[in-house]
Amino acid sequence: MTEASVSGLACEARLNLRNLPLYIDRISDRLQSFEADATQEGQRLDFRFAFGGASFDMERLVMRANAADRDGLARIKDLLATAVEVYAREENPEIVWTGDLAGETRLAQFREMTVTHVGDLTPHMRRIRFAGEDLSRFVKFGGMHIRMLFPTREAPNPLWPVLGSNGLPAWPSDDRRPVARVYTIRALDVANGVIDVDFLVHPGESVGAAWAIQAASGMKVGIIGPVGRPVRQASWYLMGADETGLPALARMLETLPAETSGMAFIEVADEAERQPIDNATGIEMHWFLRNGVPAGEDQRLADAVRAVAWPQNDSAFGWFAAEAAAAKIVREHWRGTLGLGRDHTLAAAYWRRDVAGLMAG
Repeated sequence: MTEASVSGLACEARLNLRNLPLYIDRISDRLQSFEADATQEGQRLDFRFAFGGASFDMERLVMRANAADRDGLARIKDLLATAVEVYAREENPEIVWTGDLAGETRLAQFREMTVTHVGDLTPHMRRIRFAGEDLSRFVKFGGMHIRMLFPTREAPNPLWPVLGSNGLPAWPSDDRRPVARVYTIRALDVANGVIDVDFLVHPGESVGAAWAIQAASGMKVGIIGPVGRPVRQASWYLMGADETGLPALARMLETLPAETSGMAFIEVADEAERQPIDNATGIEMHWFLRNGVPAGEDQRLADAVRAVAWPQNDSAFGWFAAEAAAAKIVREHWRGTLGLGRDHTLAAAYWRRDVAGLMAG
């Protein structure tokens, strides 16, 4: 047993990156968006998360991770390796971790889940409950989203990923590989080991919707997560979502502190698609009904979000999730017109309207 394994776990990876100084600021910005505190001394950049620490030695091109337990170390390795692969893609980074747990192949981020219940909230929103073991990481590390792994016609009995030497999932060959799509955990009950996920059932080339249509108790899927950065804590929120972003928006309204204020705009097809939300906050809810206007063509959602005056305080956050064109309009308004950074805003494209007007993604 090493000294690190007595007081905690530690590992490091040497980086073959000549241009690391050119994009270390973007790596730092990404890591800080996961609620990390950053400090720099000379050529060393340190990060402190609630569950461990990390550092980059710019002179020696080494990154290090440490944590008190296996899950914490796996989470930090995942965050570091993902950031490097995103911003150093052109240098084709080779990441091999050495030190504690270096030879482990169990993917801490993965859980196999079993369908236990299927029910419809609205004509086009289906809620599916999944049961699995040890779901505490999905609370511990924040974030609302998971990467769901579905069997397909080509791979009806997929192999699940294992842990690669870079700290990220290592996938099987294409003929046994599941298809991955990102979804929101609508509700999470760690004590009973269950999660609820809402699926928008719609025409188009959506793997998740096609799977949800025929889902039944006993069917199995895989999940990896949490993925995506946590929503920044604030006292005031401006939110906007269509049906695809509704599960995430609804979860925030049901779990944010009661004293939270702001405005939330929700676009759905018609009155039948409105669903009850147990809003536990002071955020005002406003619904837009398309009533025959095709999804992705109604401009009212983006216009309503842009029309709200941004408060003159630092404790405000803008969150938007909808079709790609609407997300771009809102993002350009927040970033370009108002000059707000991603520490105060998140505008995400949850789907893209294709040339036939169908939902893809």
